Amino acid sequence: MIEIVIEPLTQEAYAPFGQVIQIEGAHHYPINGGMTERYHDLAKVELGGVHARPLVSIARGQPYALPLALKMVERHPLGSQAFHPLSQRPFLSIVAPDKGGTPGLPRAFLAGPGQGINMAMNTWHAVLTPLGEVSDFLIIDRGGEGNNLEEYYFPEPYLVVERG
Repeated sequence: MIEIVIEPLTQEAYAPFGQVIQIEGAHHYPINGGMTERYHDLAKVELGGVHARPLVSIARGQPYALPLALKMVERHPLGSQAFHPLSQRPFLSIVAPDKGGTPGLPRAFLAGPGQGINMAMNTWHAVLTPLGEVSDFLIIDRGGEGNNLEEYYFPEPYLVVERG
């Protein structure tokens, strides 16, 4: 089984797959008479296809244990998909580049406190992967007509492991 070592989630490392949603380093300005700081335009929401509309949802994910056997990834050809935790608990974003219509070698990123992710349209990714405890996530993705889900099962699973 090929091992995928978990790496820290940074804007630079995640850029080929989407954006990291965080206030650190973000453009911001005061609103509401100076009582609120708005961290503006943190992710590129992509909506394609017929009658596309944004969906805002909350998902409650059961925790996964490490090491993790990665058997399947999916992608959404008609829209981006953002996940932001509603707690300070860690989670993984496991993504893979596209290699001629199938996923290439996956990468696993560990989101730290205050970090969320927005996966670009058509990005191969694993399912929601909270660690440690049951966790709630705010989700922003696409609704509308058309098939917006493609799944791929690896011929042999990858093993997602922590460093060291």
